Amino acid sequence: METETLSLADPAAEARALALLAAGELVALPTETVYGLAADATNGAAVAKIFAAKGRPSFNPLICHVPGLAMARDLALVGAVAETLAGAFWPGPLTIVMPLKPGSAVHPLCTAGLPTVALRCPRGVVARLAEALGRPIAAPSANPSGRVSATTADHVRQGLGGRVPLILDGGPCPVGVESTIVLPQDDHLVLLRPGRIDRAALTEATGLPVRSRGEGDAVTAPGQLASHYAPAGRVRLDAARIEPGEHVIAFGPQPSAGIEQAAAVVNLSPRGDLIEAAANLFAALAAFDSPDIARIAVAPIPREGLGEAINDRLQRAAAPRTVTLR
Repeated sequence: METETLSLADPAAEARALALLAAGELVALPTETVYGLAADATNGAAVAKIFAAKGRPSFNPLICHVPGLAMARDLALVGAVAETLAGAFWPGPLTIVMPLKPGSAVHPLCTAGLPTVALRCPRGVVARLAEALGRPIAAPSANPSGRVSATTADHVRQGLGGRVPLILDGGPCPVGVESTIVLPQDDHLVLLRPGRIDRAALTEATGLPVRSRGEGDAVTAPGQLASHYAPAGRVRLDAARIEPGEHVIAFGPQPSAGIEQAAAVVNLSPRGDLIEAAANLFAALAAFDSPDIARIAVAPIPREGLGEAINDRLQRAAAPRTVTLR
């Protein structure tokens, strides 16, 4: 397959993407978080193409993107807490897991057979296309399964070139880590995946405490595989001292001891800004994603606020490999 790339500045770009989605084809496109690999979420054959292109395990569900609450209510049972969350954070980088509505048009491949569906209303082109299509758009990150998520169109081409007919180039993604995923309960929220919207913001919006997903729980939302976002080399976290020949992902103005022995260094944020670090995280991992790079050391990164999401992604990148990397 030949992959076409169109800039979102091109007036024909969205019409071309809409035609492909309506025909059951894939389109890679930007969101505020990372680039997504989009298909009509009601079309089983189209959704299956996502799994084939990514090499994605079938038990890992997909996020479905909607233009707003009206479509969400057609697909899911939107409870009071979910309504509050959507009112506070949609459009934006928050995915809400809700019970499927009886007769929901979402194809079972998107939910991996679960009785729930993960819905998000993003900013920008995905929401516009979902509105124009009149159907939800399934769009996991546009990278081979288990590998580094794409935050630029070039990253998409490197990972999925030849597997997708069209890439929409909207420049770098401003957030840089996938959306926060939350499961609302009557008296608390379950954080299934941390992201830009942190625990404090969720509690402030709802007045409810936020609990973590239990270790060993079944996969109930995207991004919960133990090994994920992995470059080719092994990743060592909280590296206060650098070993000779390591490639280094640094953070902040103070270098780790032994930094002069590094083969190469990328600093997520020289000034120690977690928002900047999140936006640069996957680009840094992609820069060192090569069979020739065996060891990657990551400097300590604070865990509060957005740092929780950054460390979550890094821990998955460093975990023992549980999926075939493609």
